Amino acid sequence: MRTAGIIALVFSITMLARPAFADKGITPYVGYNYGGDSSNCLTLTGCKESLGTVGGIGFEEDIGYAKNFFGVAPGVNNSVLTIMSNLVVGLPIGPVNPFVVGGIGLIRPHASLNPTNLSKNALGYDIGAGLAISLGHSFGLRGDIRRFSTFEDLKLFVFSGGKLTFSRATIGITLKY
Repeated sequence: MRTAGIIALVFSITMLARPAFADKGITPYVGYNYGGDSSNCLTLTGCKESLGTVGGIGFEEDIGYAKNFFGVAPGVNNSVLTIMSNLVVGLPIGPVNPFVVGGIGLIRPHASLNPTNLSKNALGYDIGAGLAISLGHSFGLRGDIRRFSTFEDLKLFVFSGGKLTFSRATIGITLKY
């Protein structure tokens, strides 16, 4: 009798199980850096100048570039490049899927004031949350808010001391395949 019960349990679990799958896609995005060390933008809505960012999310490898990250000044060029490998945990509840995301990777601030060029590669992390909305089998929208920080203190002539920290809000169109 016990063997029959185990067989029935295994059969029930097998019949109820659904196949696992992973979505593959790419999400080019546009966004906005704010807070922390990103120039004079202290909040998402209280900025005097736009500190835009562009990039793409694909296979949860996030690549972003923000020109004039530390602000605009005559003769000064500056930027921040982020390349993060992320783990995403989502709640697939139909066409609307909330998720949390976090990972580690490269944060590379750069600043130049002719003739001086300074760049610093730093290990950093990001953590955030967002929402993915499926608008069909191969198309959707995705937005998130993330917090970025370096693990170590950095020093450039436009940014002096401490960990480089900032937030980023993005929205993009997801192309699934």
